[in-house]
Amino acid sequence: MASTDTAKAVLGETGSVEAGLDALETTAVSRTSFRQTFTAKILPPLVATAVVLLVWQALISFKIVDNPAKLPSPADVAGEFKTAWLQGTLLDYIWTSVSRGLLGFLFALAIGTPLGLVVARVRFVRAAIGPVLSGLQSLPSVAWVPPAVIWLGLNNSMMYAVILLGAVPSIANGLVSGIDQVPPLFLRAGRTLGATGLKGAWHIVLPAALPGYLAGLKQGWAFSWRSLMAAEIIASSPDLGVGLGALLENGRNASSMSAVFEAIFLILFVGIAIDLLIFSPLERWVLRSRGLLVKG
Repeated sequence: MASTDTAKAVLGETGSVEAGLDALETTAVSRTSFRQTFTAKILPPLVATAVVLLVWQALISFKIVDNPAKLPSPADVAGEFKTAWLQGTLLDYIWTSVSRGLLGFLFALAIGTPLGLVVARVRFVRAAIGPVLSGLQSLPSVAWVPPAVIWLGLNNSMMYAVILLGAVPSIANGLVSGIDQVPPLFLRAGRTLGATGLKGAWHIVLPAALPGYLAGLKQGWAFSWRSLMAAEIIASSPDLGVGLGALLENGRNASSMSAVFEAIFLILFVGIAIDLLIFSPLERWVLRSRGLLVKG
């Protein structure tokens, strides 16, 4: 009887300890209300935008800058947007550039990912190609436009070549950096469980290197977008259509600062939208999967 009571007491204490550990590991997650989301994420950029517009309009109203050729008013720029929308060309400008940028980025992703994996895992390849990738990453993407035009002509292939040359080094270097930060214990555990070769790369190396890889992807997209804008500005042709870079160059040729500002705002809008719609959710998913993000 005494032994039974002792066993029950031990089990009770064990259960309480387990419950306590579960309580420590479990964090109460409540659904974020719209008011909290609006206050934390929507209101600050709206306030910042309103301040910029007020300062901009003040420069015009108080004649601090009274030359429309140098600084158009917000109303003039809004008029450019309205005209492009009524003519049905506004979405065409955006889609022409976004479709090229995303497709070129997917090509860069397909090339840069295996390249980065090989560079990170094969010592000889890393010694031979690693410095070249770092050098290419620091090379301004606009430098690739003239040779790409000479090699491929004024066509979409030239655009994609410039995007690849700008984005692949960043994606590959991001993956290399992520793999370098993988704890050796993970690799040894994977080998012990039979995860070697491609299986180990897929199940152990890539998941563990995901934060660095994602940083490389973000930088690769930034380089893709910049490379595309440089190509569209320099290499304009009727066969290529009018993207955002061409729109910017057309505004400069017409000495229309309102059109130039329209193109700048559209380029900025696309960059922010891609980050909010693609990369920010990916970052939150990575942080949440590692227990680093509970809410938001």
